[in-house]
Amino acid sequence: MKILELSRTLILVLNFGLWPIIHFTAGYVASRRPRSSFNPQTLLYRLRKIEAGGKIYEYLGVRTWKKWLPDAGDFFKPGFPKKKLKARNREHLEAFYLETCRAEFTHWLTMAGALMFLLWNEWWAELIMIGYAVLANVPCIIVQRYNRGRLSRLLKKE
Repeated sequence: MKILELSRTLILVLNFGLWPIIHFTAGYVASRRPRSSFNPQTLLYRLRKIEAGGKIYEYLGVRTWKKWLPDAGDFFKPGFPKKKLKARNREHLEAFYLETCRAEFTHWLTMAGALMFLLWNEWWAELIMIGYAVLANVPCIIVQRYNRGRLSRLLKKE
């Protein structure tokens, strides 16, 4: 539902220029929240039965394509890179487990940013913005949920 009447030029600038700002802001907001605020057992982060501990994502080929996704986990200090498991001790596994929730939160927050584009876009352009938000963030959410399932199994072994 378009609320603001803007020039085509300004709409183009906003549509392309705001996405990096939304990504950056979501990452910054998530990085400032304490790790204790990310509980893997809450409704948003808890793995559902259908996810089979993250194993369902293997049918989507997650092991093959996850390496191509960027990892900005350490962009804001003190960050936590999640590209590779750096240690197998309990402390690191637990930290990684919680950081998958932080990363998932970041991507949900980024997707929510697509709603802002409703203010000045026609319905068809908003569909493009939502499409971008989904394509850019859902694969990252899938990887975090997949990793959380794997980490859960590792933590049970410890």
